[in-house]
Amino acid sequence: MKMLVTGATGRLGTKIVETLLKSVPASQLAVSVRNPEKAEGLRARGVEVRQGDFDRPETLNSAFANIDRLLIISADGDTETRIRQHTNAVAAAERSGVRFIAYTSIANATESANFLAPVHRATEEAIVKTGIPYSFLRNNWYLENEISSIQGVMAGAPWVTSAGSGKVGWALQQDYAEAAAAVLAGNGHENTIYELSGKPLTQEELASALGTVLGKKVSVQQVDDTTYADIMKGAGVPEFVIPILVGIQQGIREGTLQIESNDFEKLLGRPITSIREALTQIVNGISPTN
Repeated sequence: MKMLVTGATGRLGTKIVETLLKSVPASQLAVSVRNPEKAEGLRARGVEVRQGDFDRPETLNSAFANIDRLLIISADGDTETRIRQHTNAVAAAERSGVRFIAYTSIANATESANFLAPVHRATEEAIVKTGIPYSFLRNNWYLENEISSIQGVMAGAPWVTSAGSGKVGWALQQDYAEAAAAVLAGNGHENTIYELSGKPLTQEELASALGTVLGKKVSVQQVDDTTYADIMKGAGVPEFVIPILVGIQQGIREGTLQIESNDFEKLLGRPITSIREALTQIVNGISPTN
């Protein structure tokens, strides 16, 4: 059985491949990357490195050739670009005779009003239409997405948000990676949907947990979207990123990431990393003393 992971040199992809290599022979694992030179370290460990570019469908035919189980990690970019790229990848998987597709989606993709959901909804639909057995890994939110806010708090700033009382199912990327690896390398995951979410928390609850880790009180500054955008601009966030950040806050406020599920535990065979331990790992990773 040959497995392939796309986007394997990205942050999530790297963690997934490393997790797979703990239980799967390198000879059974291939990766598809836009720039193969970035994956030389994997090649040296026996992983087959293939060149595959979602914007060049002809490269995907060879990238996915003779692959039994495929994990498509969602790409970056605007909605139109991502839908085009994902559609190219799904079509190539069908042409190549792939027998199982796992895909990293978003919470409640089918019904979600989150501004990121249309990409994932379109991709899930494209996969279903192929008739290929699938598993949708509906990832809630990576705790690592909050690193800049955590750094701000560590520097003395308040936790700034316009998300109101909306809750998020934060979890570490490593937990999402281990869940994805379990599905790709495991059995019995055909035509499944996993809502991968940590315990839903408000911004205040997350800030309180961060305060416990840091040993200080973390104040939360609830603002409106316009003020939030101004604060992000003042903090040096690039202009094109600000609407994305505001959209994320809106989605949280509207409850699009408030998902209660134990699917993580089903796949991991253990509880997910607690929010306090997860924050401790992140703080230690960005602390200047480490």
